Amino acid sequence: MELKSLEENEEALLKLRAKLFRFETSGDENEWKERGVGEVKILKHSDSGRYRVLMRRDKTLKICANHYITKDMDLQPNCGSDRAWVWKADDYADEALKRETLAIRFANAENAKKFKEAFEDCQSKLDKGTDEQESNKLAKELEGLQVKESSEEKSNKSEESEPVCEDKKRAESETSEIAPSEESKEPSSSGAE
Repeated sequence: MELKSLEENEEALLKLRAKLFRFETSGDENEWKERGVGEVKILKHSDSGRYRVLMRRDKTLKICANHYITKDMDLQPNCGSDRAWVWKADDYADEALKRETLAIRFANAENAKKFKEAFEDCQSKLDKGTDEQESNKLAKELEGLQVKESSEEKSNKSEESEPVCEDKKRAESETSEIAPSEESKEPSSSGAE
């Protein structure tokens, strides 16, 4: 039996061990709760070019972070620590979309710096590539679309257009007969004054 991780179409840009927390606001007290310890990955999808953060817990391999990296995410140092970052994300770790405030802590400042650099590098690439790729793809799809008319609609349109043209010609001829000519509007210069 073959198990799929759903990471088969993705390239791992970064893999580091860390501890993940989420900020809990639903209880009486607002507090940080541990989500898990494990390997955090930054992945790039080979087809769409999108980047995501994926973290699984050690031993159980249960997902504790799963969200796309977006341009508006801002990594902030946690309590002035040089080995922890805090950010907000629309996370799918619990298989439902939920806005979360997440914090990640690494064993040392060097790993925290690597994570931040990789995260921000992905954000900078989003500015250039993903939006342009998606808009080009949509433009190509729209070019391929054509409006198709049935034979009944075509015959109805041709029947409707003929009387309209005749009515328009008739209306133009009637207005030219009624409207005085430019010559009759000007007073004659040879008349008696």
